[in-house]
Amino acid sequence: MPRDPAGDLGWPHTSGCDRRQGRPRASLARLHAPATPARPRDPAATTPGGPGAAYDRVVTNLETGRLSDRHPPFRYAALSRVWFSDTDAQGVVYYGRYLPYFDNARLEYLRHLGLVRFWQGDPELVMRALEVTYEAPAVFDDLLEVFVRTTRIGRTSVTTEGAAYRVDDDLLMCTARMTLVLIDATTRRPTPIPDEYRRAIAAFEGDGVEAAPVGGG
Repeated sequence: MPRDPAGDLGWPHTSGCDRRQGRPRASLARLHAPATPARPRDPAATTPGGPGAAYDRVVTNLETGRLSDRHPPFRYAALSRVWFSDTDAQGVVYYGRYLPYFDNARLEYLRHLGLVRFWQGDPELVMRALEVTYEAPAVFDDLLEVFVRTTRIGRTSVTTEGAAYRVDDDLLMCTARMTLVLIDATTRRPTPIPDEYRRAIAAFEGDGVEAAPVGGG
């Protein structure tokens, strides 16, 4: 029986095998735990047209990433599965498709820290600059563990780094460095990073994040 790499990572165990290369194929089967008794719901959620009719907050707020110390100095990672539509004519992941993988990890990172409102709100973080380095090709059905961390907080900007590893063999596939700017949603102009954001990142990253002088970018 081949060793289960995802089980070693603390992620849900894998099952099956990749017929092309004989690698274990990871799945999220362990997330499907036995059903628990349903919690009482707001009457509005069961009323046609009510404010809770379309979504269940318990489900929509589910965090799909997790803490991980496998690749220091990263402390957080999220899983992404390579879909067939992510691949190109060469049979590998199209280079632009890595960006949504990093976006997903960054979103879950903010969700974990209670900062998800800065993803889409007022103010909100927008991409200013992006640098990506490709190390190895991923293919259809590969499971990627995408790590993310904040490395710098300026006056109005945040620098984030990411690294994507294939779960089966822990091979580094791609790295990224992203600079985002906090803007006012109405004026579309930069606005200072609030203390709430700074405190949450500093508490999580510790000495791993650089705090630029107040006059910095």
